Amino acid sequence: MPKFVEMDPTVTLGAQLDEEGGGPVILINTFVVPPADADKLLEAWASDAAVMKRQPGFISTQLHRGIAGSGVFLNYAVWQSVAHFRAAFSNPEFQAQLGAYPDSGTASPHLFRKVEVEGICAA
Repeated sequence: MPKFVEMDPTVTLGAQLDEEGGGPVILINTFVVPPADADKLLEAWASDAAVMKRQPGFISTQLHRGIAGSGVFLNYAVWQSVAHFRAAFSNPEFQAQLGAYPDSGTASPHLFRKVEVEGICAA
């Protein structure tokens, strides 16, 4: 299982999971593994993504990898709400999948919402 490292130590994922309401959320999860463990990470991610894809409230996901042999991966997943993500994240089937990730890696999950910036992007 990877070591979990908070992306924002002032607002933990646990605190985010306590939030109610507010509409759709985006999960950004970065994984960092030695490049030699990249294939193991890809296998583990594909298995847990298949579990998450079956959960209520799941909208979409996409995995990205840093270029030039990087061992940094970024997962972008869209959920209908914090409540949907919280239920999926605590699902025993998903929790059991975490043991398949390389012990050599770290994971940093964090929830976001779109921000509107006038003239640039819409929420």
